[in-house]
Formats: sequence, C-alpha cells, structure tokens
Amino acid sequence: MANIPGKNAIEIIRRDKRVMLTTSRDDIPFVADHGSGDYAYDVDGNRFIDFSSFISVYNMGVNANKEIREAAKKQIDRLIHPAFTDYYSELPVAFAERLLDQMPSGFGRVFYSNSGTEANEAALKFARLFTKRQYALSFYGAFHGRTMGSLSLTASKSVQREHFGPFPNVIHAPYAYCYRCPFGKEYPGCGMECVEYIKKTVLAKEASPKEFSSIFIEPVQGEGGYIVPPKEFVRGIREISEDNGILLVSDEVQSGYMRTGKFLATDNFGVKSDIYTMAKSIAGGLPMGVTLTRSSLGDIPPGSHANTFGGNLVAIAAANASLAYLSRNMRSLTKGTMDKGKRMKKELDALYERNEIIGDVRGIGMMVGVEFVRDRKTKEPARKERDWIIAESFRKGLLLLPAGESTIRLIPPLTISTKSLDAGLEIFGNVVKEANASLKSGRKSG
Repeated sequence: MANIPGKNAIEIIRRDKRVMLTTSRDDIPFVADHGSGDYAYDVDGNRFIDFSSFISVYNMGVNANKEIREAAKKQIDRLIHPAFTDYYSELPVAFAERLLDQMPSGFGRVFYSNSGTEANEAALKFARLFTKRQYALSFYGAFHGRTMGSLSLTASKSVQREHFGPFPNVIHAPYAYCYRCPFGKEYPGCGMECVEYIKKTVLAKEASPKEFSSIFIEPVQGEGGYIVPPKEFVRGIREISEDNGILLVSDEVQSGYMRTGKFLATDNFGVKSDIYTMAKSIAGGLPMGVTLTRSSLGDIPPGSHANTFGGNLVAIAAANASLAYLSRNMRSLTKGTMDKGKRMKKELDALYERNEIIGDVRGIGMMVGVEFVRDRKTKEPARKERDWIIAESFRKGLLLLPAGESTIRLIPPLTISTKSLDAGLEIFGNVVKEANASLKSGRKSG
C-alpha cells in the first residue's frame, strides 16, 4: 500500500496549519495536485477514486471535461472581467437564456454571484423586496451557507452559528428526517406531523403568515445528512407557501444540476418553486452562483443588490460549455445517473443487511447517504466510526466526505465509469465490514 499521506503532503499540511485559518480539513489529509475523469491525484502521485465530486462540484468529472476547460481558456484570452454590474456583455445573457430553457415555464430573471451562499443571500433579499415581508422560514438540518444572511437560514451544526448571532427574522422548523423523526412517529402513519407543526405552531404562535416572505428548502438536505423527505412533505410546504402568499425558495446548490437524475431536484417531488438557487457544479469548478426568479415577481430596484464579480466571463464561459454538454447529452446523463444510482443503492442495501453499523441508506440518483449507528435499536450515532471509515477509505484510495452527525455522502461524478464505481464501492464495503467487526468486538469485550 502506498504511504498515504506522503512526505510532500505532510509538509504542505504543516505549512498550511501555520498560515491558514482553519476550515474543516483535519480528518482528510488529501493534498490535491491534479485530476481527470474518475480520478484525483495528490502531490505524492497517489491516485484516488473520487466519490466526493470535490463537494458536489465536479458533476462532469474531476477537473470538468475538455470542452469546459477549453471554453474557459479561450475566454481568458478575450476578456476575463466584464464589470457586469455596470456594463453589458453578451455571453452572460446567452447563458441566462440557455439556463432558463432548462427551468420550469414562467422563469425569466437571473442574477449571477460567486457561490451558493451568495445565491441564497440574494434570494433572501429578493424575497423581501418582492413581498415587502420580513420573516423567512427554514429547517433544522438546513445548510444554506455561511455569510450572515444565509447563515441565519442554516441550522445544521451549532459550531457554524456559534458567536455569530443573534439572527433576527428567521424561524426554523423540523425537517422530515423520517429515520430520526423529531416527533417520535413513523412514516407513513405520521400524518405529516412536521407539516402540521408549521401550520399549528410556527404560523399560529411564532409569527403571522402575512409576515413571512419566504420558505427556504433543500429538496434533499445536504450538509444535514443527505436526508430525502417524503413527497408529501415537500408538497405540503408548497401548499403552505401558496396558501399564504409566501415565496418558496428551492436551494439546488448541492442537489441540482442532474445530481438526482433531474436538472432540478425539486422536480422529483412534483413541485415548482418561486425562486431557485444554484452553484457548485454549474461552472465545472469555477466560482459561480445563480439565483433564478419567476417572471411574474417582477424586477428589483436598480442598486438594491449587486456585486463586483458576478457574471465573470471565464466562469460564464465554463458554465455555458457545461450546460451545452449537458443539453446535448441529457438523455444519456439522466439514464446514467439513475442506473448508476440504483447500482450504488443495491450494493449499499446489501451492505446494510450484513453490517449492523449501518443504520440507514437513502438517496436519489447519485446523491446517496449512508448513516452509521452504534446500535440499530437506539440509533446512537457512530461518529467516530464514521470518521474512521472515511480516513481508512482514503488510505485505500477512495475520496469520501461526511454529512450530518454520522453520515457519509457518496457523490461520484455523474460521468464516472461503472468500473470505477464498482471499485470504489468495493473499497467502501471492505472498510465498512472492518468497522462493523471492530464495533461488534468492542461490544463483546465490553
């Protein structure tokens, strides 16, 4: 087995810790050097199968594909920054037109930013402008970003909010986390208590429905644990928004752009939102965020919101090439995403049957989460075991990322080959078996 991490990686990590403010890298000592397609390579030449898509960014393969890279290179030689806030440029308009072709009918306005948190920040402001209302509703387990506005919507981990509050004008409600129902009920006999709670408690006791501008929802919660809600939940939230004149904002930053087999993850639930936000994979690895609004909502006053780098031509060129590729290959990408997603789920369900350390397997398309527990009856989260599985899989050549309290997210590039997918699942399966055996042995010795 290769020495992972190698000496070059160890030295770079040492230097990093001297000069960089800490983010969340400690558990995965991967120092990226280059990558292509299914694989990423570190600075010591070790090769890894990518089951992370580098936080769901490389949907079209590690380092995007040749078309996307060539489009970005070509644009660099023409013009990089168009000052799109103050001047006009054709490419951002052409991309907006192409993007709107993928959206539900009635969508006709686009705003560009540089990230998912900025896209959600814009949506939060736009919803207030459009409705002249001040409150927003979000959900426990939600992750909408870390800038102050989007952080007020986020409620995934307390450390993300610690010392940054207070956060006015955002109220949180329980999400439909059926594996760990906050109301102690079981689906489908629960009567959608989580939806009823919003009606009977939040809108009756917290604030008037007339004061809510927006409801922010991840159609599949990402950072919160890759939680897939029942269709009735998402449809129930849509009904609440429609009945009360509240704008529904769908955060598609991680779940969108074909990750679930549909361009918009919300489409899996038969629901259309009023505002959508996208980022991550949309520009093939270049920083870009997009906020899209229904035409009927109108426009925003000049100067009420803008930024310096939104509409950056290199990012737009990459996004335009990526969307052109997606449009040409929509049928095969849809089929491939669903087929490979089913292949993953089948293997993971079999792994669940043989290993009690797995509490739940869930997902749509190639957005799959595996939640680990120390005991299936008590559902005690197996966080240390989860972290060990990620670290040991890394040592064996597989890149993974955590989510929630004790979940691992499996999100390979949508274009990953069946051979690489199977090889990655084999590594993952073997490591899970080791963790399961160790947990059982610990119980016996205890």
